[in-house]
Amino acid sequence: PCVAIASAGLISLQRLSSSWRSRGSSAVERALQYTVGQKIQGFTVKQVTAVPDLFLTAVKLSHDATGAQYLHAARDDSNNLFSVQFRTTPMDSTGVPHILEHTVLCGSQRFPCRDPFFKMLNRSLSTFMNAFTASDYTMYPFSTQNAKDFQNLLSTVIFFFFYLDAVFFPCLRELDFWQEGWRLEHETPTDPSSRLVFKGVVFNEMKGVFSDNERLYAQHLQNKLLPDHTYSVVSGGEPLAIPDLTWEQLKHFHATHYHPSNARFFTYGDLPLEQHLQQIEEEALSKFERTEPNTAVPPQTHWDKPRLDHVTCRPDALAPDPMKQNTLCMSYLLGETGFEEEQIEALLHKIEIQMKHQSTSFGLALASYIASCWNHDGDPVQLLKISQNVSRFRQCLKENPRYLQDKVQHYFKDNTHRLTLTMSPDESFLEKQAEAEEQKLHQKIQNLSDADHKDIYEKGLQLLAAQSTAQDASCLPALKVSDIEPIIPYTPVQLGTAGGVPVQYCEQPTNGMVYFRAMCNLNSLPEDLKIYVPLICSVITNVCVYIYIYMMSVSPQIIPDTDDLDLYEQGIILSSSCLERNLPDMFQLWSDIFNSPRFDDEQRLRVLVMMSAQELSNGISYSGHMYAMTRAARSLTPTADLQEAFSGMDQVKFMKRIAEMTDLTSVLRKLPRIKRHLLNPENMRCAVNATPQKMSEAAGEVERFIGNIAANRKERKPVRPTVVEVRPLDPQAGSSASRKLISEPHFKPCQMKTYFQLPFNVNFVSECVRAVPFTHADYASLCILARMMTAKFLHGEIREKGGAYGGGARMGGGGLFSFYSYRDPNSTQTLSAFRGGVEWARAGKFTQQDIDEAKLSVFSAVDAPVAPSDKGLGRFLNGITDEMKQRYRERLFAVTDKNLIDVAGRYLGVGQQTCGVAILGPENESIRKDPSWVVK
Repeated sequence: PCVAIASAGLISLQRLSSSWRSRGSSAVERALQYTVGQKIQGFTVKQVTAVPDLFLTAVKLSHDATGAQYLHAARDDSNNLFSVQFRTTPMDSTGVPHILEHTVLCGSQRFPCRDPFFKMLNRSLSTFMNAFTASDYTMYPFSTQNAKDFQNLLSTVIFFFFYLDAVFFPCLRELDFWQEGWRLEHETPTDPSSRLVFKGVVFNEMKGVFSDNERLYAQHLQNKLLPDHTYSVVSGGEPLAIPDLTWEQLKHFHATHYHPSNARFFTYGDLPLEQHLQQIEEEALSKFERTEPNTAVPPQTHWDKPRLDHVTCRPDALAPDPMKQNTLCMSYLLGETGFEEEQIEALLHKIEIQMKHQSTSFGLALASYIASCWNHDGDPVQLLKISQNVSRFRQCLKENPRYLQDKVQHYFKDNTHRLTLTMSPDESFLEKQAEAEEQKLHQKIQNLSDADHKDIYEKGLQLLAAQSTAQDASCLPALKVSDIEPIIPYTPVQLGTAGGVPVQYCEQPTNGMVYFRAMCNLNSLPEDLKIYVPLICSVITNVCVYIYIYMMSVSPQIIPDTDDLDLYEQGIILSSSCLERNLPDMFQLWSDIFNSPRFDDEQRLRVLVMMSAQELSNGISYSGHMYAMTRAARSLTPTADLQEAFSGMDQVKFMKRIAEMTDLTSVLRKLPRIKRHLLNPENMRCAVNATPQKMSEAAGEVERFIGNIAANRKERKPVRPTVVEVRPLDPQAGSSASRKLISEPHFKPCQMKTYFQLPFNVNFVSECVRAVPFTHADYASLCILARMMTAKFLHGEIREKGGAYGGGARMGGGGLFSFYSYRDPNSTQTLSAFRGGVEWARAGKFTQQDIDEAKLSVFSAVDAPVAPSDKGLGRFLNGITDEMKQRYRERLFAVTDKNLIDVAGRYLGVGQQTCGVAILGPENESIRKDPSWVVK
């Protein structure tokens, strides 16, 4: 099939791209040439609309034979996006649309090998490739850059074929349903005497999802507020309802929902519309006839009186009182002081800046933005007319000064269809969940005959055999490593000073925006105050009212040295952006923050502390693998140790303690002390990205800003025995561009195994190994090894066999090689899988094709698009120059099988390097009894 696809694709693409390029005009101008009623490849043009706000032309079409809807957003952006979405409206909580989303990507008619989706991730240079299940639609987007070379254009054709074949002609094998959805299987598949348990990727994923109290609350809110139709169920699947789904029901849902008559196609970028339409028509739509999908959602019956409800959650949730918050909110909005003009203008200004800001994933953001409205037959083009909508809003406000108050009165205050939902922690929440699962399991098992038991055992062995068999992926197309550009594009920067502070200037087409960053190191901060740094970063920008700034943030920054694992820079990064006309206002705000921050409002601080503590607590269930990796790494390098204090479980515990304090006076007293160390121009360097025409003015504003804060200039010596090294960012730049690095002579890497017992029913597992810094000759080999080990070994062991939602390995810029799993039903078994991956690599059980695919995957990340706002940022923060990037690139190209076997043995073999282990998960008796573990 690959040969036929490539041949057909090349012929049509050569013709189309030749015609497209010969026109010589922009994508926006070309799209304006279409006319309403025009017939193109089986489609009819319904609307052609210029959208100058977003620098695009929208072309809306419909497919003549099936009624499929189509929207093309022509824009001069080389990161092209394709998406197809279906209205999926389940009427039960078995998770059928979610499990179907997983299963259609497990093989199709033209690409019948198992799990082609994950294999394709490593065979192309896609910039995004995924799928989403919402409450009422399922979306399949991918994006890829349109470089000048023809291979990348062919890659776009390949992805079209792959996604079209997956959604319209999937295999939907029963084995894939068992793996991705749910199954009854012996705990040890090869041992028929072991107990039967529920397994499945989505089953375990949703158990993890509902460990998140915010998700639990939001889901319950939707189900109870809209109880009449599809919104009364859990589209992703309620764990105890998932085992009620059958394979036949899955196939029926696909037949009734995944049809062109129920589809909405969206394409974005600078590739020609005709190419997209031809591929969709020939490869998919021409094989269907129009149907009536009957997937629309009827209106919800309006309540005649408000309702109350309550939901319980896992313990340790810092949940606010929603009823009190809502009461206060309404009192404020309906009062005379509500909706001040300054606040309204701030929000409208933010909208203006969002239109100006150039994101590298604009196409994906656009697809997500229009998805819900379009899904319910709204007009997606009208959504794009942002300036027109803002003007209409201003006119309404002008005609009626109480316009917003009236809306609040109508939709909130007087609305009888109102639900007040409260949530509270239940100490026995997990026990009740476990008991309910056992009851469900008992229901499934109690009526099984001997023949049923035998069938379950044999099916388990059948699935295990399929998971353990090397797959023939020759049906899948793949780019070659030789197709990758050998030389990186150069990003010119100018280095200068402003009031003695080093400044990097990077001229970019920023579309009328100016982007500012400042790195302030905190080398002089006393040790006992470092844990407070994330808190003061939150406080600094929240005590200010800022109108003219789209993005204004202060965040902790820990930068590992590129040459030495024991050296690092610590500090905070200030970031902001504004329209060019508002440059003086932006820097005035930063001057105010430096010169007169307000740290005396205890009530405001308490709100911020509660918000931060709650976000951290709730975030663990969503990002548990990151917390596990951070904790596992803490004993390996000084950088990782500080990272744990700033963003790991130590920070979670600290913020929880602060949130529970009755008196925050002691905290308030610390903030000015910390500020004197952090906001000190003596320890600062700056960066500005702007257009060439505006750079001179921006440089002048930076100079004035530094002058305004000069009163804070005071050299503060480190308060503990550290060695401060001055290292040039650029050998040609002289002493004006330098980084002050901290050396910790007393830090000694050590082994540590930590288990955090948490109110979850899944695990997050990590093992980290101290390896090498970025400039080391082995760094590139370890990057390739991590990607190859993930795709060719760990994915099969941890996800397919183990049932975890995800897992793999990565080589980090901090010099650590990390293994991880996500929403994992297993704990120590996963650690064994990590070790198995190492032995697999040491034994050289991989092919040259495996290496090439790993290289493609790594290069896809290395060559990901960089927005004009972020050009030169790696050089500014990390000191990584284009020359260093080029050397790294050349080493990636040069990696061989011998290199991979060598680094697997020297760095990852047992006893070779210092490693750390961390698990976040439910109570584990075997670990608790093991003295080698520290249990938290």
